[in-house]
Amino acid sequence: MSVKIIDNFLSEEIFKSLQNTILGNNFDWYYNNYIDYENKPNKQFQFIHFFFNNNWKGSNFHLIDPILNVIKPFSLVRIKGNLLTKTDNTIVNEFHKDFENINNLTTGIFYINTCNGYTLFKDGTKVESIANRFVSFDSQLEHTGTSCTDENIRVVINFNYF
Repeated sequence: MSVKIIDNFLSEEIFKSLQNTILGNNFDWYYNNYIDYENKPNKQFQFIHFFFNNNWKGSNFHLIDPILNVIKPFSLVRIKGNLLTKTDNTIVNEFHKDFENINNLTTGIFYINTCNGYTLFKDGTKVESIANRFVSFDSQLEHTGTSCTDENIRVVINFNYF
């Protein structure tokens, strides 16, 4: 499976509503003192929001229904929002696989805002953070995200599904 990029993934009206909610003052974000691997020394941090994890649906699960209606997953593993704060220089995090050794698992990344951060694959493929873009790929492809320097935050929703 190669990297598949779809721009203008949701209708403008649906996307703006989702974006306004997720970037709004009443949306819950939780501090996470690592980005790539738990218990590994890391100076980076992020804020996260679980929509779905191990058959548990968060109170905001309904917000991502429009995305699920398009990708039509057979089964969900995890859906997590990631919020990275602005840095003085672009920080490229470690390459990783979202889940090790799970065959036929797909990773999707939905970009909530446009910024100069990006998703980078180990083969050098670079996907820019553009609002309302959806990128999907085999979860065994090593990839990483970056911080941004031109906006206060970089926000994506990460999907892992069959």
